[in-house]
Amino acid sequence: MERAFREALSRKVCGTLVGLWFLVAEHLRLGSWDLIKGYTGCGDADLQPRIAMQIVNEAAICSNRVRRRNYISHQGFELLNGLGFLVADEHVHKMLDKHTIQEALAFQETLALIRRNNSHYAGGIIAIDPHRIKSTSQRIMPKKKKHPDQPASKMLQTFFAIDAQTGQPIGFGIGSPGANTSDAAIALLSIAKTVSGNALIVADKEHFTEKLFKSIGKGDGFEFLVPTISSERINKIELSLPYKPLWAGYSIAESGFSFSGHKEKYRLICQREGETENDYVYKSFLAISEKPAIKLLTEDYPNRWSIEDFFNFDGAMGFDRASTFNLNIRYGKMSLALLAQAAAYGLRQKLPPPYKRWNAIHLAEALFSKIDGDIRVKDDTIIVTCYNAPSELNLHQHYQGLPEKLLKQGISPQVPWLYNFKLDFRFK
Repeated sequence: MERAFREALSRKVCGTLVGLWFLVAEHLRLGSWDLIKGYTGCGDADLQPRIAMQIVNEAAICSNRVRRRNYISHQGFELLNGLGFLVADEHVHKMLDKHTIQEALAFQETLALIRRNNSHYAGGIIAIDPHRIKSTSQRIMPKKKKHPDQPASKMLQTFFAIDAQTGQPIGFGIGSPGANTSDAAIALLSIAKTVSGNALIVADKEHFTEKLFKSIGKGDGFEFLVPTISSERINKIELSLPYKPLWAGYSIAESGFSFSGHKEKYRLICQREGETENDYVYKSFLAISEKPAIKLLTEDYPNRWSIEDFFNFDGAMGFDRASTFNLNIRYGKMSLALLAQAAAYGLRQKLPPPYKRWNAIHLAEALFSKIDGDIRVKDDTIIVTCYNAPSELNLHQHYQGLPEKLLKQGISPQVPWLYNFKLDFRFK
């Protein structure tokens, strides 16, 4: 592998994918290589971690496949992964299938811990939400609706946890016939504890279950806020309560609530909108929290919509498609996509506004795939020359003289998956 890598590098490579090399610096800051080695159980000289790095970089450019017969193989993409060739579909499939769901979940927890230490999370509010991904799988399986007004189709049911204040993903789980919404949410919250053990968890009405409330209410530190289903029992409670007007057309009332057949009492917060009795619209929430009701409903709960922003913003990195339903492969590939998203987030933070709000597709097209340049080696350093990088992005400020910048941050400038070459950039 190293011989093929050095031979390809010695020839000097030209192309438009040199923008992807900026992510190498962000992976060094994240410690991605050690994380990948832990997931694959391999060392610096092995192939498996480099296959994983190829999957990560594929996710960064929002591509599901960039294999040998694709034009991308002539633009240095393989060098980015420490290889002199692109790995074929079959080998990617076999590598991911070797690793279990538990290994992928351990990978997610470690990544979440690293991101917490890098201040990617605020940790005050965590949103959890089911996310259905359309699939082209040929398997015989139940069909589900992504939206009530759409026809049913084959779906992969996933569950995501997002830091609602920064919009950054913490982890995910995948639903199966053996795990319902409550089971999946409880497992997901074990990853969320890596970020914060006392956050407010906000969810949608699918999480209005006795099992989930009982689990959270056992004293694990989380607060919980979820809208109730519109049942006859809830409707009777809503109509019977005295409401306190807060401002024109908006009132709040509270009551105790227990699930049928259980003694545990929870806090039911009902909101009423409308000026006259004929116009009243009710919506209720069940809570495990001592915060004021007005703060929970008007300040905290609206943060839940950041999870929808994440799906729209970064979904193309691998969270909007599902070909195979092999759970080992799906967990592995989507977990590695989380690493790509974390590296891209580190790069976005260095961009001036409004460029840091580019979504994944825009970032891939404008920055990772459209900058002309060449890749060559000088002594112990790989030099990436960028010819038409937009000056307004200020990339030279953060990446030119990269070895010295990394040393000042206490990070070794040697890139272990590139056989300990250093990396630097030139802008012309």
